[in-house]
This record gives sequence, C-alpha cells and structure tokens, in this order.
Amino acid sequence: MDKSKYIARTTGGREVELTQATIIKSNNLYPFGRHNYAIYETPDGTFVKGMNNGEREIMLTSYELIEESEARNYNHPYYRED
Repeated sequence: MDKSKYIARTTGGREVELTQATIIKSNNLYPFGRHNYAIYETPDGTFVKGMNNGEREIMLTSYELIEESEARNYNHPYYRED
C-alpha cells in the first residue's frame, strides 16, 4: 500500500481516497475530541464527513459518505471545552 495516500474506510465499508480531496469545513484543534470534524469533497464529487468519537490523540476516528447539501450546510454540534 502507498503510505503517501490518505485512504478512509467509511461506516458503510467503502474506501475513499482523500489525498487530493478539498476540505470544505473542519475543526482540528488539539487536544482532539468530539469537537473535531472535517468535511471533504473528492475530485470525483464524493462528499465525506470525518468525525472524532472522543479520542484524544487521533483527530478523526470515523468517516461517512454524505450528500452535497449536507456537506455544504454542515454545522457541527460539538465545541472544544478546555
């Protein structure tokens, strides 16, 4: 496997390459937690939402495919609490 590629496995089991994807929205503040997310658009027009389930040392822990309208209008429900 090419280690320079960013491949995410979605909750549905599909692998999506995010290497050349554009980040539409994100919050990557450390320490990581539920406040972290990223919305990606791949070159072929696939939209992926990456989320964190509360993991402190990994920014994104799960990925799911979403529709373009959800991606463009996404409002994340969690905020970083210090």
